[in-house]
Amino acid sequence: MIANYGYKDGSGEYFIILDTDKCDGCELCVKACPEHVLFMGEDIGDPLRDVPVVLVTEEHRKKLRYSCASCKPSKEVKNLPCVVACPHGALRHSW
Repeated sequence: MIANYGYKDGSGEYFIILDTDKCDGCELCVKACPEHVLFMGEDIGDPLRDVPVVLVTEEHRKKLRYSCASCKPSKEVKNLPCVVACPHGALRHSW
């Protein structure tokens, strides 16, 4: 299942996109996030799943543009630390 956490406003789309089928609960992305945007929790789309998945904290869902600003991709940096840390490609960002 693909889960989108974030928002869209006049300045753009700010979503963290998670493929729960690829997430194995390794927590590497959570550890790589300097702003503590991510955490491990129960997959509400699959309540029978035994392994937790990465989720975006409620606190950060409506302000990802600002919460993730310190890691925002540039000419020098192509991907955010959480995306690079995920060995299975379960995370993407819309910006």
